[in-house]
Formats: sequence, structure tokens, C-alpha cells
Amino acid sequence: MLTAILGVTGALIFGSADFLGGLASKRVSPLVATAVAALTGLVLLLLALPIIGGEFSPGAVLWGGLSGVSGAVAISLLYACLAIGPMSILSPLTAVVSAVVPLAVALIGGERLGSLGYWAIGIALVAVVLVGFVPEKGAVRPSLRGILMAIGSGAAIGIFLVLIDLSPDDSGLAPLVMNRAVNGSIMLVTLGVLWVVGRRRGVQETGGGVQETGGGVTDAGASGADAGASGADAGAEADGGTVVVAVADRRAVVRAGIRFAIACGVVDAVANTLLLFGIRVGDLSVMSVLTALYPAGTILLAAIVLRERIAPVQWVGLVLALTAAGMLAVA
Repeated sequence: MLTAILGVTGALIFGSADFLGGLASKRVSPLVATAVAALTGLVLLLLALPIIGGEFSPGAVLWGGLSGVSGAVAISLLYACLAIGPMSILSPLTAVVSAVVPLAVALIGGERLGSLGYWAIGIALVAVVLVGFVPEKGAVRPSLRGILMAIGSGAAIGIFLVLIDLSPDDSGLAPLVMNRAVNGSIMLVTLGVLWVVGRRRGVQETGGGVQETGGGVTDAGASGADAGASGADAGAEADGGTVVVAVADRRAVVRAGIRFAIACGVVDAVANTLLLFGIRVGDLSVMSVLTALYPAGTILLAAIVLRERIAPVQWVGLVLALTAAGMLAVA
């Protein structure tokens, strides 16, 4: 009963975190949003550590750190495959794989459920597909690259769940602290590398432009420069005002994106804590399938906040998800 409650609640909160992360990624780079969310989650977990407790044993540090690597790989592949599309196929494929991988590991490792439990897991997997289905007009067949990225992302999410399950039962929040620390570090290093590469390319392109245009200015002659001076002066004030407004608007957008990313980090940390508790008190097989229902939280928030329409097939998925959760609660 408790495992089912933690699983469904955690899935809805994970979906809420994804919703906030999506809003942040529309305003700032997805990498920036992910890094800010990871670091925010780390701060929150560190604040909660003295209250909830945590033992940084070698096992907690190892499995928690590796789960951070797996999480970074998962989010990177997820953004990449959804950018390729179509989302209507790749999104539910990612969710199903994220459930199947830990489910298979758990069953191979000896976890057993009653017949009602297996039926519930089957229904939940169908619900994962339907809830994650995003209807798209004129959707095309996904490329092999997109499919492989979706499978890779789902597998990495599943591995994250397995690694958290492998952490010692007495480790408390330590695995999650290590997860956020490693995940945030990877994202920050990636951002740094991309910034350096972009800076070097910008310098090279700017240098090339100066060399190409320098002779042109000389050939044009001083008379052409004098003739255009008055026009440039006349438009300077208007152009300057436009630039100032554009910069101010851009800064406002960035600030909003950072705020959404911070909120995402807080919500995600709560969801991960519920996931950890659910795995500790229940079965990995049950928690992995219920957690894969995270798109439900996203589409519900999108419907409430953004007034987006929930497709009939997604409503069916939500009903099946609640049915599966009820069956698992009494299984």
C-alpha cells in the first residue's frame, strides 16, 4: 500500500519537475536549466541531510555517484531524441524502457509478486505508453538514431533506479546527495567546455571578418564615410533605445528561466526522496513501473496551467494508471 502511494505520488511530482524544467528550457539553454536544477537539488538535500540523516559509506558514495553519471547521460539523450522526434513515439518508448530495465533486474534478482501484482504491472506498462503518447499531426516514422537515443535514455533512467536500489539501506540521503553533486558537476563541466569552444570559434570568426573587411573600408574612401556620418548619428539614439529594451527583455526572460530551473530542482529533489523511500520500503519492480508514469504529472500541469488539451488516449492511460496503482496497493 505504502509503496504504491509513494510510487504514484513520486511519479506525479517527477512529472511536475519535468514541466518546470520544460518552462525553464524555453527561456535558457537546457544544459543551464539542468545544471541549475541539479545544484538547487543538491543544496536542498544538504539542508535536509541533518534532519533525515545519511551515512556516506563507500557503497553510498559509489552507487550514488554512478547514478549521477547515469542521470546526466539519461537527460542528455532524452533532450537529443525529443529534438529529433517524433515525440509521440520516442517519449513513451523512453518511459517504457525506463520501467522495463529495472523491472527485469528486479525479477532476475529474485523479487516475486502475486498474480494480481503481475497483472497490475502489465496494465501499468500499457498506461505508461498511453500517458506518454503525444498526438502529432503528420508525425513521421522515427529514425533509427532517434529510436536508439530513446532506448539509451530509458535504459540510463532504469540504471539510475537500479543503482539507487543498490545503495545501502542505512545510507539515508547520502546516495541522492552524491547523485546531485556528480550530476551538477558534469553539467557545469559540459557548459564550461561548450563556452570555451564557442568563445574560440567566435574569436576566429571575428578575426577572419576583420581581415576580410579591413581592405574594403580603405578602398571605399573617406568621402563615403563622411557622407554616411550624419545618417548614422541621426539613427543612433533610436537604435540605442531599441537595443536597451531588447537587452532588458532578454535579461527578464533569463531570470524567469533561472527561477523555473530552481523550482524544478526543488521539486525534483522531493520526487527523488520519495523514490528512495519507496525503494527502501517496497520492491524495485513496483517502484520502477509506477515511477515511469511521470508523464501524467506533466500533462496534468500543462492542462491546468497552460490550458493544453489532454488527448482521449491520454485520459485512458491516466485511468489505467490509477487502476494499476490500486491493484498494486492490495497485491
